[in-house]
Amino acid sequence: MMRLRQLSVLFLFLVVLFSVRVQAQDSAKAIDFSDIEFTDIEQGAVVDSPIVSNAEQVGESLDSGSSASSGAAPVVDGASVTRQDNNRSLWAIFLAGFLGGIAALIMPCIFPMLPLTVSYFTKSAASKSGAVSKALVYGFSIIVIYVILGLIVTVIFGADALNRLSTNGVFNFLFFLMLVAFAASFLGAFELTLPSSWVNKADAKSDNKGFVGIFFMAATLALVSFSCTGPIIGYLLVEAATMGALLGPAVGMFGFSLALAIPFALFAMFPSLMQSLPKSGGWLNSVKVVLGFLELALALKFLSNVDLAYHWGWLDREVFLSLWIVIFGLMGLYLLGKLTFSHDSPLKFLSVPRLFLAIIVLSFTVYMVPGLWGAPLSSISAFLPPQHTQDFDMYTSSLRAEHNAGAPSDRGEPKKYTDLFEAPLGLTAFFDYEEGLAYARKVDKPVLIDFTGHACVNCRKMESSVWPDKRVLETIQNDYVLIQLYVDDKTALPENERFTSSRGKKIKTVGNKWSDFQTTRFNANSQPFYVLLSPEEKILVDPIGADYNIDSYLEYLKSGLEAFKGIK
Repeated sequence: MMRLRQLSVLFLFLVVLFSVRVQAQDSAKAIDFSDIEFTDIEQGAVVDSPIVSNAEQVGESLDSGSSASSGAAPVVDGASVTRQDNNRSLWAIFLAGFLGGIAALIMPCIFPMLPLTVSYFTKSAASKSGAVSKALVYGFSIIVIYVILGLIVTVIFGADALNRLSTNGVFNFLFFLMLVAFAASFLGAFELTLPSSWVNKADAKSDNKGFVGIFFMAATLALVSFSCTGPIIGYLLVEAATMGALLGPAVGMFGFSLALAIPFALFAMFPSLMQSLPKSGGWLNSVKVVLGFLELALALKFLSNVDLAYHWGWLDREVFLSLWIVIFGLMGLYLLGKLTFSHDSPLKFLSVPRLFLAIIVLSFTVYMVPGLWGAPLSSISAFLPPQHTQDFDMYTSSLRAEHNAGAPSDRGEPKKYTDLFEAPLGLTAFFDYEEGLAYARKVDKPVLIDFTGHACVNCRKMESSVWPDKRVLETIQNDYVLIQLYVDDKTALPENERFTSSRGKKIKTVGNKWSDFQTTRFNANSQPFYVLLSPEEKILVDPIGADYNIDSYLEYLKSGLEAFKGIK
């Protein structure tokens, strides 16, 4: 029987992992790519010159031959936005790692080892202080082993290489397949194991006396428990790689190992607490299966990234939602005991906590159903493909009719890339900087540049939870010229528009073009990134990243309008 404590921990992991992943993606970089890479922005790239003329910036960095307008275009330092995002992402990675460690702790590979290991320390030590010191060394050894693993990943690939891998089409597809394999392992299709020779060697050295032996005991635990921890670690490292922070993998592994290490030291200090632990049983396998369903659902996000950037059209919003509805529906049936696997223990009766968790999961499933007809589903919108990929969308059509009623009749006629992109919420947007800027000069309105990306979860969250507000939507539509620049798009540029940027990067795709523009012009490489400009390309207010406070974001837009009026 799954007890209340285990269910509470598991539910906490399920719920918080969703929110943590969205927060962590707040600083996910879209990196330039050539051929199969989306982007290739250098981490923390800095522009040497404080002022770049528009002829150099737009003529060379954008179209390598497009007409340049007059005036100086200042290079804005957006590095502070990126640094703040990186700091938030490191905390988010740590929290995700810690939650992953808690989930791993209540797996059948680790949980039964907890009382055995602590009992060994208490019985082999001459005193309580000796048992505590051994347990502390054991816990510290666990932390060292996993942190070293995170550092090795960074040292071998490097932060930039991890970024390129995580935003590369081929590797996103491989990440999808890897997570599907991990999910299948948790569901019982097969068991992931490391070579037995590794385990035997580590176990043999654990017989040594002193701290060296304790270290190899921790190493043995890490190797033996790989079938349970491997999928969680694999997903965590992939997520850490997408953040672009150099220490991301190590920080994630630190959080993971800390959650594993604390119980060993805690129970060695207070052995009486061991009596409160539940007995091992079928509930441990239930934890694995539930996490298997969760990994299968999250794997679809990686496939969606590839689908959007390459414009395949495989995984539109309603298809994605249909798959999630089925996955979480099956999870709910599993918790109710209506779906079982060959390795499950018989469920003689349904406990109240398990029933509550099933109710929550099935309620979440029902919550997603209206999304098939276009409901925004703001709580999970960051994970979903953009609203405009929905074939039957009652929500956007009604919203478009409402805010179009009082909108100006002359909206401009964007031409470039309209066959590739569509603005959210029925807004009129340009997808080429020069074209949008020309229209802004024609109508004498300020410009809102939205640096966005197909794989940017916080861009989707802003578009579904902040922009739909009537005040924000009307301000963007009526008072600004919206220019959306996708920095991770795979579409190849015509030969006559390709060029080598001032940073020596070959600009071959639409994503390359706008990514290089953002980095060179604004010294930033995070998305979303909002810039308010006058038609003469003067910065009206400091650029910002994602801001989920509607009033705060509206104030940002209005401050740009006030600044525009002040320079007219």
